[in-house]
Amino acid sequence: MSNFRNSPIDRRRLNSRDRQEFNQGGGYGEQLTAYKRARAYNAQNRMLAKRDSRTTEKTPGTGGFTQGLGIQQERYREMGQQRDAAEANRPDMDTSIYDIYKTD
Repeated sequence: MSNFRNSPIDRRRLNSRDRQEFNQGGGYGEQLTAYKRARAYNAQNRMLAKRDSRTTEKTPGTGGFTQGLGIQQERYREMGQQRDAAEANRPDMDTSIYDIYKTD
């Protein structure tokens, strides 16, 4: 039973005497349990190798906010440019009403 690739023996084809010897065979029970343990161990290792590993999509420690600050700064920059453009399009105010406060 040292070769774990042996195919199982069909005990239904054995006569009653051979079947009894096969079931009681010297040391066969220990070999069978070792064989079953090895198969279970190999099956578990195959299962662990095939399952999905835990992954993270972002670099740990960033919190996902590193890009948000740059986007906010760009948005404020655009708002300032729009405000400056709007002020440039306004007509000049008539400042003649403020001349009354001048003291010459």
